[in-house]
Amino acid sequence: MIRLTQIATAIALASSVTLAMAADPIKIGVDGPFTGGSSSMGVSMRDGVRLAIEEINKSGGVLGRQLQAVERDDEAKNERGVQIAQELVNKEKVTAVVGYINTGVSLASQRFFQEAKIPVMNNVATGSIVTNQFPKDPDNYVFRNAAPDNIQAPMIVEEAITRRGFKKVAILADSTNYGQLGRADLEKALEQKGIKPVAVEKFNIKDVDMTAQLLKAKEAGAEVVLTYGIGPELAQIANGMTKLGWKVPMIGSWTLSMANYIDNAGPGGEGARMPQTFIQEPTTPKRQSFIVSYLKTFNPKNSRIDSPVSAAQGYDSIYLLAAAIKQAGSTDGPKIKTALENLATTVDGVVTTYNKPFSKGDHDAITANIPVFGEVKGQRVVYAYPDDQKKASQVRLKDTSAKGALAPIKK
Repeated sequence: MIRLTQIATAIALASSVTLAMAADPIKIGVDGPFTGGSSSMGVSMRDGVRLAIEEINKSGGVLGRQLQAVERDDEAKNERGVQIAQELVNKEKVTAVVGYINTGVSLASQRFFQEAKIPVMNNVATGSIVTNQFPKDPDNYVFRNAAPDNIQAPMIVEEAITRRGFKKVAILADSTNYGQLGRADLEKALEQKGIKPVAVEKFNIKDVDMTAQLLKAKEAGAEVVLTYGIGPELAQIANGMTKLGWKVPMIGSWTLSMANYIDNAGPGGEGARMPQTFIQEPTTPKRQSFIVSYLKTFNPKNSRIDSPVSAAQGYDSIYLLAAAIKQAGSTDGPKIKTALENLATTVDGVVTTYNKPFSKGDHDAITANIPVFGEVKGQRVVYAYPDDQKKASQVRLKDTSAKGALAPIKK
């Protein structure tokens, strides 16, 4: 009799495993630029997402179902992002979406998910408006676990003006939504310090000659250049300075950490500083495990993640969504949104430990106490200050009282 009971139990267990494996996967849209000038960010993000999904699936998935990434290359083009958003909603029937590297693509695409009540987790796009795009809607389906520009810009200004004592500031920003919204945040932060930039110059994506902009900044007596752009064009700024024989510090948004800035600028890119939510150093056991797994799985050149910030934030975004789906006990968009706003479990991430990262009025997980300053040194990004390295080894929880934290979403 005991033998028959054991056999019956084994059959029931095998059947349940078979059913779980046969259950439809939970589709997660993954949107980013996997080709072009933004691709070092997009590919790193995508690979961080892949790593998290593989780990979760090996542990049994979520709600007894496997996660399935539905990856799409938006090429950093707004119109392509719109096409992908419609496809993910109408054809793929995704449960949620992660990604968005470029602020412009995010803003162009998000309304389709908002209308369909599908949660979006921006894990790289930093434009301050991203999570506040739909203030008149009663419910907001847009979340983020990246440092927004209204946190980064004050950090950049604090570094340049207060910490390093510069008085004459030039701003060079690209012509995209990302660059111009970031420029506006920089000017606002400078105004609060009583500083007016001596030069404000614009450049376009794929520009290879910044001589005109740099000459204006130089002639205006700029002591430092503050930047908002992406790697390839930022490298042209550094290279342009070298050609002119005019070398002043570059301090800019987190994108100065991109591999295609560091590699294309070469020695001229050394010393650039930028806010970072994650630097590729094993300052905690979680980060060490992530770095080892990433390098082993994807084998990046010189054992350097092309965009460590993008990879880490991409990885964490999947664990945040998985926790919300599990808590909701459902793949229903409104239930996942509510779970994200009321997460009962702590998520041990690579960037930080997420303890109640969101609320109904605050969909940004990162506050001003979390980012640190990185510096390009020896062809990679390291901690700019020993205190930042020490800070990074400690648990950094969200602090809504931290200077630069986002204001609640207006209803």
